[in-house]
Amino acid sequence: MKIDEIYSRFVECKGVTTDSRRINAGLMFFALKGERFDGNRFVHDALEQGCPFAVMDDSSLSDPSDNRMILVDNVLATLQQLAALHRRKIGTTVIGITGTNGKTTTKELTNAVMSTTFNVLCTQGNLNNSIGVPVTVLGLKPEHQYAIVEMGASHPGDIKELVEVCQPDYGLITNVGKAHLSGFGSFEGVKRTKGELYDWLRGHDGTAFVNRDNEHLLQMSAGLPLVEYGRPCQDGLFVEGEIMECNPFVRFRWRCGRGGWHDVQTRLIGAYNVDNALAAIAVGLRFGVPEERASEAVAGYVPQNNRSQLTVTSRNVLVVDAYNANPTSMAAAIENFCIMKASDKMLILGDMRELGEASRQEHAHIVKLLKEKGFSSVWLVGREFSAVAEGCGFRLFADVDQVIRQLEQETVNGKTILIKGSNSIGLTRILTNL
Repeated sequence: MKIDEIYSRFVECKGVTTDSRRINAGLMFFALKGERFDGNRFVHDALEQGCPFAVMDDSSLSDPSDNRMILVDNVLATLQQLAALHRRKIGTTVIGITGTNGKTTTKELTNAVMSTTFNVLCTQGNLNNSIGVPVTVLGLKPEHQYAIVEMGASHPGDIKELVEVCQPDYGLITNVGKAHLSGFGSFEGVKRTKGELYDWLRGHDGTAFVNRDNEHLLQMSAGLPLVEYGRPCQDGLFVEGEIMECNPFVRFRWRCGRGGWHDVQTRLIGAYNVDNALAAIAVGLRFGVPEERASEAVAGYVPQNNRSQLTVTSRNVLVVDAYNANPTSMAAAIENFCIMKASDKMLILGDMRELGEASRQEHAHIVKLLKEKGFSSVWLVGREFSAVAEGCGFRLFADVDQVIRQLEQETVNGKTILIKGSNSIGLTRILTNL
C-alpha cells in the first residue's frame, strides 16, 4: 500500500501506538520489531481492542481478506515516512533540539516558555529516537502553533534520519561533548552527527539558535542565520545572561539586547543550566513571548526524572543526577558541586557507559578531577572506576548491590550527596537508603 493511501487511513484515526500493551480504541497500531519482541504477533490483539488499522510487515501473519491489516515492507520506515508526510501537510513551525547534554532540560524549559503564549506540541519524556520522533510528529494537530522536537543520537547518521522526519524550521544544539563514543568513534564523530541538524537547516532556509560562548557550535553553524545567546560582554547578542548565585538552586539574570535585566530564581541545580535557560528564553522571545512570561516560566519549572533534582530526606540532602552520564556532564556536575555552598559533601558516582576504547582514560580523568578538587568522601561504583581508582583513597564498589549492602551496615547522616552515573548502573536504587 502506498504511503498516501496509508495516510488516508491515518487521518481516520485518533493517533498512533507502537505498544500493544497500551492500546486505546481509535489508534493506528504499528507492529514494530525489536531484538526481543515482534509487534506482528500482536496485530490481532490490537484490532480486537479497537485499533481501526494495524501496519505490519510479516506476510505470514497477515490476512488479505481483512482490510484493517496494512502490509508493508518495513513498519519502522513506514512510520517515519507517514510522519514526514503528516508534518508537510500540517505545516506547523518545528523547532528541533539536540545536543550531548541538556537537550531534555532545554526542551522542557523551551516548552514551558512557549506554552505561556502558544499552543505547543512537545516531545514527551525521552521519546527522541527513531520511533519516538515520528510518534511525536504524528501527534501534530491543526491547532498546534509550534512543535518542539527533541532528537537523540548514538551513531553517525542518527540526526540526519530524524530531521528528515520532523523537518525543522529552527534548530538548537545545546552543546557537543564526549558521549556514546563507542558509537560515534570520536569527538569529531559527535560533532559531525549533531551537526546534521545544521546541515538540514542550511539546505532548507532554516535558522539556528546558538550559544555564542561555545566555539564548536559557532564553527559548526557557519553560514546559517543565527539567533545568538550567551554570557554578557558580547556585542549583538539577542539574549544575554549571567549567574548570580548557586546555593543550591541557580539564580541568574538576563536581558534581551540592551534592555532591562530580569532576575530569575530557578529550581535548577547546576550552573550549566543557565545556558539551557537562556536558550529557552531566546526561543520564546524570538517568537513573541513577553519577557515577563518567559522569566516566570523558567522560575516555575521543576526538574524531574532524576535530572539535577534536589531531594531532602530525613538524613541527607541529595543532588540526584542519575539519569545519564558522560565525561562532559560528569565533569560539569563535579565542578558545580564544588562551588555549591554546603557542608560535609559526599559523592557517589557510577560508571559512564558507551565510551568504547576511551572509557578507561575518561574515567581516569574524572578521578583526577576529584582529587584536584579536594574531595575525600567519594564512593565510586562500577568496573571502569575500579580499574583506574585503586589506591587513590576513594571507596570502590563493583556494583550498586554492594553499595546497598554497605549502606545497610553504615548509616550515612548529615551529608550533602551528589549522585551521578549512567542510568544502567542503577544508582537510583540507593536513594531509599540515604
